[in-house]
Amino acid sequence: MAQTGRRSGWSRTTAGSPSDADRIIDATLALIPTEGWRRLSLAAIAAAAELPILQVYRLFRSKQAILWRLSRRVDEIVLNEPPAAEPDERPRDRLFDLLMRRFDALQPYKPALDVLRRELPRDPATALCATARLLRSMRWMLEAVDIPTSGLRGAAATKLATAAYLSAMRVWCYDDSPDLARTMASLDARLRRIEAWLTTAPRQRRSDEPLPA
Repeated sequence: MAQTGRRSGWSRTTAGSPSDADRIIDATLALIPTEGWRRLSLAAIAAAAELPILQVYRLFRSKQAILWRLSRRVDEIVLNEPPAAEPDERPRDRLFDLLMRRFDALQPYKPALDVLRRELPRDPATALCATARLLRSMRWMLEAVDIPTSGLRGAAATKLATAAYLSAMRVWCYDDSPDLARTMASLDARLRRIEAWLTTAPRQRRSDEPLPA
């Protein structure tokens, strides 16, 4: 059965006071839309978080480390309640649901992520770090819906799912609809193209058959 929408939503809630690490992450995300990424200093982040710069140093040795922790925060939100398998449900549909939950979790950070999307190509070190972190996150997304990530086939599935997610993210950046309909359509189309790689039983592939784009 084709996936036409998310089965369940996600709402961001907080309990108690944020940790110093969370304050630093939130301050960074608040500053990026106005300051940009490359010009943003750790001293400015410390000031916005109302923490001494020594505390920022103790928790994060670089700006890249702050982005890494943000990615981990989002992973934990999404993996906290992975979608349960339904009878005769395709792995693709479960992955669709999980990745849309990821977009939900990222929604409050959209202005900062749009700036990062435009600036990171001019910051190779951060871009490389972000790519490695995203591949790691995607492996966990696949594992959460019982799609194997080991071996060459698993590596291919991880890279193809990452490419599908990034393609949908480009749509998401400009999708201001309440239900993210354009994002859902883009993600569903991309996952359909790679569905053969998102199964537990490998199919026989012809030697001349290329990987999906």
